[in-house]
Amino acid sequence: MTTSRQRPIAKSSPATSRVIASPARETPAGGAPGMYPTVRMRRNRKAPWSRRLVAEHVLSTSDLVWPIFLIDSSTRRVPVDHMPDVDRVNIEEAVREAERAMSLGIPAIAPFPNVDMKLRDATGSEATRPSNLMCRAVRAIKSAVPEIGIITDAALDPYTSHGHDGVLDERHRILNDESIEVLKLQALALADAGADCIAPSDMMDGRVGAIRAALDKAGHQDVQILSYAAKYASGFYGPFRDAIGTNATLIGDKRTYQMDPANSDEAIREVALDIAEGADMVMVKPGMPYLDVVRRVATELKVPTFAYQVSGEYSMLMAAARNGWLDRDRVMMESLMAFKRAGCAGILTYFAPAAAKLIKAGG
Repeated sequence: MTTSRQRPIAKSSPATSRVIASPARETPAGGAPGMYPTVRMRRNRKAPWSRRLVAEHVLSTSDLVWPIFLIDSSTRRVPVDHMPDVDRVNIEEAVREAERAMSLGIPAIAPFPNVDMKLRDATGSEATRPSNLMCRAVRAIKSAVPEIGIITDAALDPYTSHGHDGVLDERHRILNDESIEVLKLQALALADAGADCIAPSDMMDGRVGAIRAALDKAGHQDVQILSYAAKYASGFYGPFRDAIGTNATLIGDKRTYQMDPANSDEAIREVALDIAEGADMVMVKPGMPYLDVVRRVATELKVPTFAYQVSGEYSMLMAAARNGWLDRDRVMMESLMAFKRAGCAGILTYFAPAAAKLIKAGG
């Protein structure tokens, strides 16, 4: 019979127990490969020059889009109560803001109108008029600052008496296809005025393809579409709705067309559909609460992905800064870098001029 020979089991000793419990104390001089103290992650963080060289992401003024609010008034500036340091501006002042954006290196602005209540109706017909506030502002800005990009919103909520992004029937249902017909006319009016990019934010099914076809048919093949492809039914829009005057008019909520905050797979489907319909770029809105969605869109669909740091995000940070709870510049830049790290090609933010100043100053 063959028997196996077993190696005697050494009894543990206090010395070996100490080695097992705390191997770092017994590591030879120089350290084991891939371990402390050979590897010290803090070395690359020791000085500003080194941190700059190894930074994985860099925020530049070219990443910023500046949203501005328009009023049709002889008054040049009217503060937005719930958005510190943000004003509604008339057309003359909007031209100056565009010039300011250019001087700061901001490549594009995104104007939003506060439309006179007397001009709002059930179908948002004012949105289609070539002489409306938005179209006049676009013409004035393009005439004075032709190099600035103008990204114009395509949605009916600033123009409807009920505050919704589409046409409402007598049962308070949003009519998808009827809304698209108005949105096409709105997009054409904006493109005729000189808008460089149409940004449908209405969340109607099929609107990107319809707008693309209408633009192409009218000879606007070079006008881009930045689709609000994943726009969530969020509580972070409150200050924006005050700024454009829709909080006072909104009937009900927007959950039948804006997305459920619980869903991210649905966002991928929405974005993929908009790309297939002709969107050149896509947007996730809001921003910071949905960075996981931004990341998925950017990595899975490989399309230029934007995010909107919306009014509620801005106002929260500004309120905390004004109370001395946060350092405004530090959290502003940290929040914008988070968008870059998630995969954003561009960021719509009310911080754009302040951030651009800091970037240009080397901050």
